[in-house]
Amino acid sequence: VQLQAFGGGFVQAGGSLRLSCAASGSTFRINSMGWYRQAPGKQRELVATITTGGSTNYADSVKGRFTISRDNAKNTAYLQMNSLKPEDTAAYYCYGNVVSRTTLAWATYWGQGTQVTVSS
Repeated sequence: VQLQAFGGGFVQAGGSLRLSCAASGSTFRINSMGWYRQAPGKQRELVATITTGGSTNYADSVKGRFTISRDNAKNTAYLQMNSLKPEDTAAYYCYGNVVSRTTLAWATYWGQGTQVTVSS
């Protein structure tokens, strides 16, 4: 099972970016997916999560600005980030709670980080 993240970049404050996280490989079932972020010198923090059924959860700092969604047919989650602020600058990591076809056991898989930089 592999998770691959796309969509990071450099944007001015007030701008928007869309991150994607695609799961591939021997996936049997994917439960929740989501995003964490980590800024230099800070702990990793939860940004947003989404279940298979579409229930979502957000960090207070991004509510009203970020929207998480997913396409179950494509095993892909998306994070639409609007009204970006300099404090949103961080490496963003996606994850998925996945049952692998080979192990038939739940495990959390992580994508590589994608950098988001917001200038003031």
